[in-house]
Amino acid sequence: MNGYFRLIHEANRTSLKLIPPAGNDKPIDINDIIEYMTMKGYSCDLPDLKRAVDAASDKEVVFALAQGKRTPERECCKLTITPDKMQVYARFYAASEGGEKISAGEILRELESKGVKSGIKKDVIAQFIQSRKYCEDILLAEGTQPTRGKDAFIEYKFNTDKKAKPTLKEDGSVDFFNLNILNHCSKGDILAILHKEEAGVAGEDVFGTHIKPADVKTAKLKFGNNIELSEDGMTLTSLVDGHVELIDEEVFVSDMLIVENVDNSTGDIDYEGSVQVNGNVSTNFTVKAQGDIVVKGVVEGAVLQSSGNIIIARGMNGKGKGSLTAKGNIVAKFLENSTAQADGYIASESILHSKITAGTEINVDGRRGFITGGRVCAANAINVKTLGSEMGADTIVEVGADPTIKNRIAQLQKLIDEDTKTLQTIQPVLIAAKQKITQGIKLSQDQLKHIHALTIANQQKSEAIRENESELRVLTDQTGDIAQAQVKVKGMVYPGTKICIGDVSMVVQKNAHYCRFVRERGDVKMAPF
Repeated sequence: MNGYFRLIHEANRTSLKLIPPAGNDKPIDINDIIEYMTMKGYSCDLPDLKRAVDAASDKEVVFALAQGKRTPERECCKLTITPDKMQVYARFYAASEGGEKISAGEILRELESKGVKSGIKKDVIAQFIQSRKYCEDILLAEGTQPTRGKDAFIEYKFNTDKKAKPTLKEDGSVDFFNLNILNHCSKGDILAILHKEEAGVAGEDVFGTHIKPADVKTAKLKFGNNIELSEDGMTLTSLVDGHVELIDEEVFVSDMLIVENVDNSTGDIDYEGSVQVNGNVSTNFTVKAQGDIVVKGVVEGAVLQSSGNIIIARGMNGKGKGSLTAKGNIVAKFLENSTAQADGYIASESILHSKITAGTEINVDGRRGFITGGRVCAANAINVKTLGSEMGADTIVEVGADPTIKNRIAQLQKLIDEDTKTLQTIQPVLIAAKQKITQGIKLSQDQLKHIHALTIANQQKSEAIRENESELRVLTDQTGDIAQAQVKVKGMVYPGTKICIGDVSMVVQKNAHYCRFVRERGDVKMAPF
């Protein structure tokens, strides 16, 4: 039993008996005594009380309080309700010698008087009546916490990872028969399953007030053509053989257009699905696809545009005018005299005199693995075996930010500067006109028309600045992590090669082997692997 205290009422005085704890239980807390005596209207000398409490650590101590006789004190309790209204604690104080003990019914009535009606622990009250414990918090009532439900979610039966990499052979070359970035599907394949949300269960505080559970998220299957939704709305099934992908939470299945070559026999191609070219794409022709573009031969000075991936098994010689644009990834055996831009990564065995831009990384570390001439840019990393050329071809590699985002940031900054200069011209005129009107000076109709036009221009330019600044903040947050950006060279890097990381750069002065380039303290530094 914890240490506790009780009052002793004698013929002509009142005393306080201090009972020590049993064994290692909690000793008497002087604050309990002070709170009780204040509640009952008793007073004492605090230093004397403290000495008495210290002495009562292992023996009973009787401490005189006041002369005169008072009626015995009944056993009582103090109720405390937590701020969240979920628990009610009682702290019981012993009756004075000869005083009456509290009953279970009185405890219940005390709870009722405080408005407590839910979660009352009658077993705890009965246990206290049977074995009384004083000067400790006893949980008499507890509300029920709401039970959180489960959010709905969609289980996709195909790979939704846009960063999946093609398989490499033992010699480091790309295995074009196992690219891992195309999700082929057959008619009747289940593509996605919706798992419905489960609502939570309401809770209740000690006053009986219902507590609403947290809202759960709902979900709905979104899909395009060539897909069937089950009657219960829970399953998506492919209606055709083709290629499946997830774009902005919507499932698409593209049936594939297959041609032998893209040349005079076919003309330009603009197709809603994916396109497979078993042969070559000739110079001056264009292939556009909402899905992927797969070319098993070579691409010459042609234009390929894909909302998915572009795969060229035998590579591309753009002849200075060919270009590739993909919202996904680009994989080509080689890229020569070409322009290529991918929102994802670009993988090739060699890049020669080309302008290459990737939203994530560029990997040119296969069997040949060289970048020579041109400009190669990636947001995160460039991995290459040989960088530059013994012949001194101008080679620039750049990492540290998505190049398309950098270009847009530059455009926004220019627009903001131009609109700000315009406002600096307009606003003084508007202020002067307002002052004239305030002073009662009449303006001519032409002047009023001019002021009206300037007011509209001021509003438009101000709104344009706000919108551009908002977009600028978003894009600034999306720029690549310069601290993590790097260029890794597994073989040789030749002198004259320019390495750019963010807004700093360096030109390689001498041959270097097996190294990487990182940004360190505001400069581009060469570092070991």
